[in-house]
Parts: sequence; structure tokens; C-alpha cells
Amino acid sequence: MKSIAFILGANYINMRQTVHIRRETPEDYQWVVQLTERAFKNRPFSNGNEGKLVARLRHAPTFIGRLSLVAEIKGLVVGHILFTPIRIENGSQQFESLALAPVSVLPEFQDQGIGSRLILTGHLIARDLAFESIIVLGHPEYYSRFGYQPASHWNIKAPFYLPSDDVFNAFELTEGSLAGVAGTVIYPSEFVQPAINNFVPTVPKMVKWDYELQTHLTHEHRFIEKKKEVSGI
Repeated sequence: MKSIAFILGANYINMRQTVHIRRETPEDYQWVVQLTERAFKNRPFSNGNEGKLVARLRHAPTFIGRLSLVAEIKGLVVGHILFTPIRIENGSQQFESLALAPVSVLPEFQDQGIGSRLILTGHLIARDLAFESIIVLGHPEYYSRFGYQPASHWNIKAPFYLPSDDVFNAFELTEGSLAGVAGTVIYPSEFVQPAINNFVPTVPKMVKWDYELQTHLTHEHRFIEKKKEVSGI
């Protein structure tokens, strides 16, 4: 089935098949990693580790199966999204939230609204599970259409260097749910890149992750600025 989709390409998309959003199952695991790698391959802001990140997050003790979703068209999984519990710390105060990372759609099926379906379905399930907010790192132009705003609006900070304030965003699953919430986002250790841990064994985990994400974000920021320069924005 996968090879058929790749051969048909755009023609397969134009068949306007019904997109079914469902919970990811263990049978999907291997393909979803490959799908994620394909989705981010050659993207100017990718660090090439998104597929490995998905595999690691599945083994996190905080992993919630209902928040790992796939988009399926006639039996072919063409997209995936994952939400992982995180916390926001402010001194002795702690607030629970979710991280949206990553969302992936096969190149052959992009720009068809599949990513949007995954995000909106994820919002509904997260709300049903009593979560109140979501944090995402990504293009502000894309995520703002779903209601995401710069996290700095609530004085919520990233635990790493940001090339631009607007790439770190938050979303209230319930209106006003972030009122009174402030602090630094703390991610599970599974977000840490093992290669960096092995390379710089004396640096604390959060600083090592800072090094990895700073490289990733610098590429993404340059890509956004280049788009603005070319388009005259």
C-alpha cells in the first residue's frame, strides 16, 4: 500500500479520500518513525532526529497513548502527531501542560489540511483528558491559525535559547486557563538528544539540550528570515 501511494503521488491525493484520525497502535510504530523522517527530510530547519524523538517519547513514563494520533487514508498512515505531558515551573509552583511535538505529514500528502485535522483532533482529546494548555515550538505563521500565541504573553519561558520570541507559543485549551500561569517549561528527559549527551558528558542535560535545539532553531530562524527577505515582507 505504501509503494502504491508513492507511485501515484499527487493523483492519489486528488482522489479526495476520507481522512480518518485514530489512535496510533504498536503496529504503526515502525512506519510512523519512517513517515516522520520523510516528512522532515530536506527541511531547512530539521535536525534530522525527529523520527528518533518520536521513538524515545513513546518510552517516556509520561507517554499517553490517546495523545499519539495518526491520519489514515484507505489503510495508509499519512500523518502523525504526538502530545507529551510537560510542566511549567515557577519556584515552588508547578503547572501541568502538554508539548506538541512533532506533527508530521508525508510530503505527498502535505498542503491538504491533514496536519490541521491532526492538531484540532488532538486539541479535543487533550481537553477531554482535562489538560488546559499546550506549548509548541514552530512557525508562528502556521500555529497562530489555531489560536497559538507567543508564550511570553503569559511570561512562560523556554529552557533554551530562542532566536526569536515568536517561535515559542502556547494555546489555552480552556479560555483563561493560563491566567496566573508563568515560569519555565520543563521537558521530559526523552527530549534530550543522546548524541549530545555522549559528546559532552560534563554538561548538565538541560544545557546539552540547549546546544542541540539552539542549532535547530538557528536554522529555522534563518529560513523564516530568508522567506521574508524573498517575499518582501
